[in-house]
Amino acid sequence: MISRRNKIAVAIIMGVVFFGILLLYFFNNPSNSNHFPQCPFFTATGYYCTGCGSQRALHDLLHLDIIGVAKHNLLFIPAFLLIAYHWVRNYVPIHGKESLPDLIYHPKTPIVLIIIIALFTILRNINLYPFTLLAPE
Repeated sequence: MISRRNKIAVAIIMGVVFFGILLLYFFNNPSNSNHFPQCPFFTATGYYCTGCGSQRALHDLLHLDIIGVAKHNLLFIPAFLLIAYHWVRNYVPIHGKESLPDLIYHPKTPIVLIIIIALFTILRNINLYPFTLLAPE
């Protein structure tokens, strides 16, 4: 069993790493830099994966450029909000959060998310308008 002290140490280390990554993406634009990894799926196939454009979207989000985020990856903001909701719901000590309704924790949620992700991935690779709007710029 992991002690409370070890949990705190892990949380601090993860926080420092997370903050460092945010600083890296704030000060370096992946569009103009060769230091960031390219998508292996796109490199191998020439097709966009669900996450293509996410590095540039993160840079834009850190600069509060919501239009830029949407242009790079339309699912980035909903995914970010979903992860933030999960993190707050499970890790932030809020008094009375037990009484909050479970908005997204439903048995069919994973199926719905898989369908949305699959459709998004397929549609963003169709080279016809309006589907080309889903491809990262």
